[in-house]
This record gives sequence, structure tokens and C-alpha cells, in this order.
Amino acid sequence: MSDRGGLVHIGCYTPATGGRGEGIVLARRDPASGALTVLGTAAVTDSPSFLVRHPTLDVLYAVNELPEGTVSAFQVATDGGLTPLGVRSTGGDSPCHLAVAPDGRHLYVANYGSGSVSVHPLDAAGVPGDRSDLLAHSGHGADPERQDRAHAHMVSPHPADGSVLAVDLGTDSVYRYELEPASGRLVPRAPRLRTPAGTGPRHLARHPDGRRGYLVGELDATLTEYELHPGGVLHERHRVPASDRTGHVQPSEVSVAPDGRFGYVANRGVGTLAVFALADGQPPRLVTEVATGGGWPRHFARVGEHLYVADERAHLIRIFQVDPGTGIPTPVGEPVEVPSPVCVLP
Repeated sequence: MSDRGGLVHIGCYTPATGGRGEGIVLARRDPASGALTVLGTAAVTDSPSFLVRHPTLDVLYAVNELPEGTVSAFQVATDGGLTPLGVRSTGGDSPCHLAVAPDGRHLYVANYGSGSVSVHPLDAAGVPGDRSDLLAHSGHGADPERQDRAHAHMVSPHPADGSVLAVDLGTDSVYRYELEPASGRLVPRAPRLRTPAGTGPRHLARHPDGRRGYLVGELDATLTEYELHPGGVLHERHRVPASDRTGHVQPSEVSVAPDGRFGYVANRGVGTLAVFALADGQPPRLVTEVATGGGWPRHFARVGEHLYVADERAHLIRIFQVDPGTGIPTPVGEPVEVPSPVCVLP
């Protein structure tokens, strides 16, 4: 897969879900300065709230976060243009996250509203077929409004062994499955991880060492380090606040730097990007929090020394340059106006 010369795709909420965007926006990134130049709308599609690329093919996938959820596939041209390849029903309500299996043969989708995970086989060209499985979670959590039922929020395939972790905000759980390649069905493996009541687990980031994972709690504003064992079993090691700011804190995205020394959490409400030092055997240590320029940083992505934060409600992308020694991001240039951005895909 080529790097497309610094092209970036941005998923935006559209009027179908109260947003202002038209679909997937195309921008060009300057590798030296990190600056973004918006080129226009690459694909008109309803509320593509999360985007992902195929690991070997020039194909982009987007969830369409609608009551009758769908996943859309696009061929990516050399200029970043998107040609539709197909749309498939996810069988669930409000899909909000998706991931491609490392071998590129299956696509996994988390349906937030209905608390389910769907599986779609991909053909040799990367085109998704009808789902081969739809696995629904059941139960509820401590929060009567946000956890009245299951709410699958993320799917995270293991990079090598074929297992999949499914993070569910509604049931305070992380489930582990294994894919049966022949049938395309998910088989539950090991007991599910139950987080403390009211955590509302949202997203999980794997450490490059393969032994650690970092989970953000959307409802209790925490960052928890887990030890990952073969078979997908998770054991809690350390649990710290996701922010030291006062006021409403609602974490969204979490990631680990490529060298594994720092972790990053976007905090909605207070509008910050929190930087944590990650030392094996020690709790994540808050280094600093950087204002993102808006109050609702929904997602961010790092490319080299630059980091791009999408603020959904401020309708902008903020660009930062990350100091390789301290891990601290510093804003560079002016924010880029994009309507209701919710996902940045370099």
C-alpha cells in the first residue's frame, strides 16, 4: 500500500446524525510542516464516523453511523479520490468502529446502539460481502442512562494470532473472540474482562511490546493499564485519572507512541490531550495536558512527528508537533476548518 503522498481522509458527521459534514473529506499533509490543505469532499456518504484502510490494498472502509447501520468500501485513487465499491448492512444500530483482520480477509464492525459485533468477509479486491456473523452482547451497567444495555464501542484484532477484543461501554466489559476463518464466525474465548462498575470502557490501545494494553473509561474518566496474556486474558495493573482538570471529563481516543514511551488520551469536555509516560512496572504518569483548541476532541492520529486532533463540535483539525524526547505536543500553524470531524485517517 502506498503512502499516497501525504494524503489524509477525514470522516465527518453529516445531517443524518446532527452534523454539518457531507461525508469523507480529503486533505493533503505537508510532511515538513505538518500543515493540512483541505482539497474537498472525496465521498458523499452518511456519517462516516470511523475510517480504516485495508492492510495491503488501496481500499478504505467507513462505518455509516445510522439506526440501520452500514459499512461502505471505497477504492482509493492515487490522488486520494474515492470510488464506491459497495455498501453492506452491519445488522446493527449505529456502528461506530471497525477494523480489518491483519490478513485482510475479514472486516469487523462494532455496532454501538445494539451492542453487537458483525463480521464481513472480504474478497481478493477488498470488497466486503454480506456478514458472516453477528454476535450480540447482553446485559447492562451501573449508569441507568448510558449503560441501560450493551454498547459495543471498539473492535481490536490481535496483530498475529487471529483473536479479537471487543470493548463494550454498556456492560463494562472487554470480550475476547477467535475467528473461524472457514465460517467467518466469532467464537468466544476465555471469560470476559469486567471493568469496575461505571467505567464505560470506550477504546483500547495496544503497547508495541505486546504485553500491555491501555483502556480509557468514558464514564469514569480513567486510564487503565492491563497486562495482556496469551489467549487474550487481561489483568489490571494500574488505574489512573485520564485528566487532572476540573469539570466534566469524557475521554475519547487513546493511543501509544510507536516507541512505546508515551501514551495519549483525548479528553472531551475539558478539551485536552493528556500525555502519559509509560514505564513498564509503573503506573502511567501524567506528564502534561495540552489544550486542543476546542472542547470536544473526538479522535486524533499521529503521522511521524505530527499529531492531528479532530474536534467534532469546534469543527476543526488542530495540528501538533511532538517532541521526541519529552513526548509533549506543541500546536503548530492555524487550526483547519472541517465540518463535524470525528476521525482522521492518514
